[in-house]
Amino acid sequence: MSSAAFVSIRPAEYRLNRIHALLAVQSVVVILLSINRLSSLTTAYVWPNEFLRWTELNNMLILPLLSVIASYWLKNELQISPPASASARFWRAVLNVAFLIGVYLLAASYGTHEVTNYLHIRFCPPEETGRLCQIIRFNDDDFSHWVFFTGFVLINASLLLLQVVYPYNGTLSLRDKALLIVNALFIGLAIFANLAFEEIGFDLYVVALLAVLSLGLLWRKGNQPLVIYYSVAYTLGLVATGAVILLG
Repeated sequence: MSSAAFVSIRPAEYRLNRIHALLAVQSVVVILLSINRLSSLTTAYVWPNEFLRWTELNNMLILPLLSVIASYWLKNELQISPPASASARFWRAVLNVAFLIGVYLLAASYGTHEVTNYLHIRFCPPEETGRLCQIIRFNDDDFSHWVFFTGFVLINASLLLLQVVYPYNGTLSLRDKALLIVNALFIGLAIFANLAFEEIGFDLYVVALLAVLSLGLLWRKGNQPLVIYYSVAYTLGLVATGAVILLG
C-alpha cells in the first residue's frame, strides 16, 4: 500500500480532549478486565442454573462493548471533517468497512471463547480426552483466538490508517503527548502481562504486526496522536516481553 494513496484532507478541528478521554476509557477497560480476570470478585454464578459466571459474562457482553463503543466514537472523531478528494473518500469507505468487519469478528470471538472457556475450565480437566472436550478445547484455545485476532487487527489497523487519511495538522503540546503516552502505558503493560507470563501464541505476531505498522507510520507521518499512542503501547509491550524472555 503506497503512501501516495492516502491523500490528506483539509485540516480538521480535532477535539484532542475527546481523543484523550476515549483512550482513557480503553485504559479503564484494561484495568477492569484485569480485575475481572485475576480477582475472585466475579466468580459467582450469574443464574441459579450456573450457565456462566460473572467473569465470563463481563468479558463477553460488558467490557468489550465499552471498548468497541469507545473505538467507534474515536473513529468518528478522526473523521470530523468530510473527505475532500476521491482518494480520501475511497479509503474512508474501505477502512470503515474493515472496522465493521473487525467489530463483527471480535464479537463472534468473545461469544465463542467465553462460553467454551467456562465449559473447558469446569468440565474438561487435562486428563479428560473425550471427543466433546476436544471440541470445547479447540473452540476455546484455537478457533476463538483466530477470529479474535483477525477482528482485533482490523479494528486497530483501521483506526491507525484513518489517522493517516485524516491527519492532525496542528502541533501537539507536551500535555497532549504526555496524555497519549500515559494511556499507551496501560495498553503496553497489558500486552506485556499477556505475552510475558502466559504461553505465547498467535498474539505475539499480532502485537509485532501492529508495532511495525505504527512505527512505520511514525517514521513516515510524524507526530499524529494515534500513531504515537499505538507506537508506544505496542513497542513497549513487545520490547518488555522480549527482555523478560531473554533474561529468563
